[in-house]
Amino acid sequence: PGQILTYLDGVVKVEETELKPRVGFLYPVLTHNISVFINATRERDSGQYICTVNVVDDATPMGRNVGVINLTVLVPPAVPACQLHGSPTVGANVTLSCSSKKGKPRPTYQWERTDPTPQVFFPPAQDLARGTLRLTNLSLEMSGLYVCTAENRAGFETCSIVLEV
Repeated sequence: PGQILTYLDGVVKVEETELKPRVGFLYPVLTHNISVFINATRERDSGQYICTVNVVDDATPMGRNVGVINLTVLVPPAVPACQLHGSPTVGANVTLSCSSKKGKPRPTYQWERTDPTPQVFFPPAQDLARGTLRLTNLSLEMSGLYVCTAENRAGFETCSIVLEV
């Protein structure tokens, strides 16, 4: 923890941190509230921020002049990687997997077959948290284009794989 921004005797000072070029008071101090902005947020900006107001000759008990806020910077999923595990032969079982290297909160994954006939999958064949789709007792009709969507509150990305049985 360290001090980022201060206002003292009419002077605004921004401390030497990685936030320095991206942080400041939203309004001129003493004209509005003491809101702070952070531009170009990054995942590592997530954390607890504390605002302390000290007024000379103020009789306010300690602790009443402190505001605390927890900031969580959301990160959309990275483009996921789709993979086929197993041998796609008639009667065999295969697993399709999908995973994103980034995403906050952790993405959920949804598989669907788009061509030649659209098909949506549900648990237990599909694991939304792990991004896997288990296809059992393969038949020629199960061939097609399978699309995985990685999604969280910040956005979504897709990848696809062609299954040829």
